[in-house]
This record gives sequence, C-alpha cells and structure tokens, in this order.
Amino acid sequence: MTQPSAPITQDVLTLPRKLPEGPVNLIGLTRDAMRAALIAAGTPERQAKMRVGQVWQWVYHWGVRDFAQMSNLAKDYRALLAANFVLDLPQVVTRQVSADGTRKYLVRIAGGHEVEVVYIPETDRGTLCISSQVGCTLTCSFCHTGTQKLVRNLTAGEIIGQVMLARDDLGEWPVPGAPKDETRLLSNIVLMGMGEPLYNFDNVRDAMKIAMDPEGLSLSRRRITLSTSGVVPEIARTAVEIGCQLAVSFHATTDEVRDLLVPINKRWPIATLLDALRAYPGLSNSERITFEYVMLRGVNDTDADARRLVKLIKGIPAKINLIPFNEWPGAPYTRSDSARIKAFADIIYKAGYASPIRTPRGEDIMAACGQLKSATERARKSRAAIAAETGLAP
Repeated sequence: MTQPSAPITQDVLTLPRKLPEGPVNLIGLTRDAMRAALIAAGTPERQAKMRVGQVWQWVYHWGVRDFAQMSNLAKDYRALLAANFVLDLPQVVTRQVSADGTRKYLVRIAGGHEVEVVYIPETDRGTLCISSQVGCTLTCSFCHTGTQKLVRNLTAGEIIGQVMLARDDLGEWPVPGAPKDETRLLSNIVLMGMGEPLYNFDNVRDAMKIAMDPEGLSLSRRRITLSTSGVVPEIARTAVEIGCQLAVSFHATTDEVRDLLVPINKRWPIATLLDALRAYPGLSNSERITFEYVMLRGVNDTDADARRLVKLIKGIPAKINLIPFNEWPGAPYTRSDSARIKAFADIIYKAGYASPIRTPRGEDIMAACGQLKSATERARKSRAAIAAETGLAP
C-alpha cells in the first residue's frame, strides 16, 4: 500500500486564536507565539523574553487569570496586557461526580460546542482524560463518541484549558508563600477523550508542550499518554515533536475484524501500523507502547485472538490494557464475561506481557472509556429518535 509522504490532515475548522476583533487569548500560545504577541502589543523586543517568562509563570504555575494580580509587573504594563489580551478557559457547563469519585465535566468552547473531560482519582495518581476534537470522524463501532459527527478541532488553548479548569476544580494551584507541596491530585494526562489526537496534531503538540514546560504545569512526558486509532504517518512525528507515551486502540487481531471495529484500519492495516509502532519507543525514548483492547463478547475475545495478539506484537516493548466493554444505549456489542477476560489475560501474561484488566470507572455518569458524548448531542439524538417514531421531521 502506498503511503502519502505529507502529514495527514483533515479539512476541519480549527477556531483561530484571534477573532476578527478583540483581544488575543494568551492561553494556548507557545512561548514563541506569546513573545510575538507581546511585541505586537508594544512590549520592547529586548524585554520580550523576560515578560514571556513572567506571564507564563503567573498563568501556568500559579493559575492566575487576572493581569492585575501579576505583582512583579509594573502597573502600566499590567494595563497594557489587560487592554490587549485575555486569559480565557473553556466554560464548565455541568460537573458530575460518580460514586467512585470520578468527575465528569461538560465543557463549552467557542461557538457553543461542547466536549467532555473526565478526572479519575486513583490511590497512586490522578488521571485527566481530555478531548482533542468536537466529536470524532473515526466511527469506531463500539465507541459512543464515534456516533457523534466531527464538528471541528480544538485549539491548543481549548486543549490545555481542560487541564487548567480541572486544576481549578481540584483546588490544586499553589498558593504564593505557602510551603512547597509536590503532591499532585492531577498527575497524569491521557488524550483519550473525544476525537483522534493525531488528526489535530499541531494543536495537540502545542498544548502538550505547555503541559510539559518546567516553569508551568511541569508534567513529565512520561505522565502524558496520547491514544491513537492508528494514523500511521503521524506516529513518528509524535515521537520526535512530543515524545510522550503512546497508546494504540488496537481491539482486534485480524484485519477483517479490525476493519469493522476501527474503520481507519482499511487505510492503515495491522501490518502497516505495527511497522510504525516498532520504531516508536526508540524515537521517543519511551519505555513501551500500550495496546488498548476492548473485550467484546464473541467478537474478539477468544483464546485464538489472545495467541494471535501475542504473535503480532512480538518484538515491541508493550503492555496490553484489557478493557471490559462499557455499554451505552443502542450499543451493538456486549461485554465479555469476567471468566473469558481473565482467560484472555492469562494467555498474554504467560507470554511475558503485562495484561491489566481495567476497572470501569464512572459508569453511573457515562464517564467510562468509550462512553463520552456531549449532553447536547445526546439530546439531539433523542429528539431525532422521537421525531422518527412519530413520523415528524426533526
């Protein structure tokens, strides 16, 4: 199969950082872009690097959103910033808390679109699952998010803004003058929410560079995992330009089954995808690749599937996350039973691979893996279904 040499992109609108009129949002700008913006607003070029460092630390280390509070800047410079810039985050519309402590946020972005963000507390970490697109274009048949049409890419500001609003809710910004506390409630980021991150590469990269910046949020690249369904041409680029951990939505051991579950497989089949994955750990200095495998009763959960999976990934430093299928209304599949999942895991474990079985989290608030879909989109679907039943046009 001939592969294109240029990076894969989609003809999907990404809202520009600056609207036709009005101030520029500094949230989401890279250091270079912020420097250019400050100079354009009247900051002397010789001071620009210093000013970027000051503003950056206020915004991304201290979590400050009011230029007036940036006390190490002169009052006239604070006024210049306030006149030309804003520090805007996506708006939290609803916040739900599961019985197991999982938090799900419905977040509204520019244009009135909505995405979902999930915070998962665990004993040794706190993981935030963030979105990269409004909706999704991949139509994976087991995924609720995939039933929502793709609307647009998120900007870098809208992506990193999800991390910042979660820190707001967790009360995790440091307090000036207080003793330093290295404890992190939000210690890990996974790009496993709505959308395919590698179809919005530039904005995802810029947002994750901000997350990893040591003078701001300061998350290690090993604490960030990007999940892709297999956009092969962008995998090597991810290793070089982001360098985070990589997870792959694999879910099948034959092209025939994967074509049905993950339709992008028709463009980049299993053999092509695995060739790209074999090079990733070395390129990015990552320890291993995570293979995500949702367990679907009678579809991909046989002992033969487990043995094929072990054979396919041979030579790739890897672990396999087995995900009990999280059912949603109208789902065409059911979850493999516990005994079948355990038998599958045992085959993989005996072959020398870690094979943890993921404990579903937040199912009572539809926050579990594969269940994300914005409330407004669910409502539209319900209205359309009602209209169809009554014979009326929606």
